[in-house]
Amino acid sequence: MSDTNVKKKRRWLVVPAVILLIICLLGGFIAVNAAKNKKVMNDTVSQALDVLSQYAKVTPVDPGEYKQIKVYGLMKFDVSQYDVENIGNLSVMTVNMGFMQMSSFVITPYEKNMPLLSMDFMYILGNRKAYSEFYDLVADTSSDEYKSVLSNIRQFESKYSDMSDVETSPAWYDKYLTVALHKAGKRSDDAKINDMFLDAVRCFMETAEPLPLLSDEEKAVKLELTQEYCDGLIEKGGVSTDVFKKELGEETTRDFFNKVFFGTERYRK
Repeated sequence: MSDTNVKKKRRWLVVPAVILLIICLLGGFIAVNAAKNKKVMNDTVSQALDVLSQYAKVTPVDPGEYKQIKVYGLMKFDVSQYDVENIGNLSVMTVNMGFMQMSSFVITPYEKNMPLLSMDFMYILGNRKAYSEFYDLVADTSSDEYKSVLSNIRQFESKYSDMSDVETSPAWYDKYLTVALHKAGKRSDDAKINDMFLDAVRCFMETAEPLPLLSDEEKAVKLELTQEYCDGLIEKGGVSTDVFKKELGEETTRDFFNKVFFGTERYRK
């Protein structure tokens, strides 16, 4: 074989070696970021549960078959469910996809005239997205009591006005959404994003604490409003709802929502 051919052959051997090296470096980069992000995510969720426990008894509930949900064969949602005394249902989901980690923390109140609190926090390599949303699933949003509730929550909202906003697409459920924070940040903002997560929980519980418990009749009305919202997500769709429906099917998603994610079935008497 001539020297020219030998050199060409060596060059062809170098190319895949370089590609393999780049893939390994990229994989290592993703793995390191995933480990860091997973720790931040899990620590934040753990702290949020601690904050919640300062205000009410938080009792774990067995989510049964929905303890882990697999989507697309790659996404494995670890699901936890809790009963929050004199409040209602709490569902917590975390997922580690390597390049992205995400936590979902949803408090669905049934015992007091409070909005539903839904939080989604995403850790995408060095980037962050933090969503805190309060949904008005109450019978009378114009009452003085509920206006006071929203006033307290808006104080929380204004504390994070210096963070960058994330644009979201219009959705049918925006009609329920009175207070919403959609923020973006970097790894350097982790402390503030952590504060935002805990502050939302603290604000929710401090606002709920002095409110009277609902009567059985009022609870029934609130439950039906919440069920209407859940059914609407199934029928009209939502970002995460559409993912679950595509992979799990409509009826299984409905069952998961009613039993665990919002827990309407648990509070129906």
